[in-house]
Amino acid sequence: MKKIESLQNPIIKQVLLLQEKSRARTKLGLFVIEGKREITLAKKGGYAIESLFFLPEIMPDHELINLKTYGTEVVSISKEVYQKIAYRDSTEGVVAIAAVKPHELSTLKLSKNPLLLIAESPEKPGNIGALLRTADAAGVDAVIIANPRGDLYNPNIVRSSVGGLFTNQIATATSSEIISFLKQNAIDFYCATLQAASNYNLQDYTKPTAIVIGTEATGLSEPWRAASTQNIIIPMQGEIDSMNLSVAAAILIFEAKRQRGF
Repeated sequence: MKKIESLQNPIIKQVLLLQEKSRARTKLGLFVIEGKREITLAKKGGYAIESLFFLPEIMPDHELINLKTYGTEVVSISKEVYQKIAYRDSTEGVVAIAAVKPHELSTLKLSKNPLLLIAESPEKPGNIGALLRTADAAGVDAVIIANPRGDLYNPNIVRSSVGGLFTNQIATATSSEIISFLKQNAIDFYCATLQAASNYNLQDYTKPTAIVIGTEATGLSEPWRAASTQNIIIPMQGEIDSMNLSVAAAILIFEAKRQRGF
């Protein structure tokens, strides 16, 4: 078994580069995953695990045997190397490099009565991670990111999704491409916005449906508001006229699930 003890090793330098640079992730088509649960979910979700790095002092022998069944390169690393490449203390002694997946709209496999969550230009990796966790909890058909501002494999998204990046179908495209996709597939879409909106709980989400949310700062763009089946609003009783993106998404998605008998 290969063993790496030096921070100057080219493989370790590549791991660090993938963690730090979006350009490197895009060019190489690779990204970094930390933790047994996340790596297991990635494998289950069809991600190809390229390499596994483990710290013997933390990783039990029986867990190591399980990881070896992935049929990939398994590398023993020193404590110094592990502390350098592991972001969290709770990653259980294992870090992996995996290959990214395609995220075109054409890759989505939808049910006969799909429920989709769409977010336009979400800015904060933590919000994206939370949206993916919400989508996983609700069992939506897919999450679609319109006009993404970064790559999905940002380490902060990978970490904050707690595996939701791997359990959801995810696509990215422009707003116009997604609107066309929804219309072609006869999917009604309800846009969360203040303009010309009706209460969210007055709509029928039992048919093919997409819930669309925008950024906390600027909301949804005009093309979405103009093309929507219905603009919707979550009534609020306080002084503030907006709430956290993932909280709003959860309210709307779970209302749709409630109507569908969830």
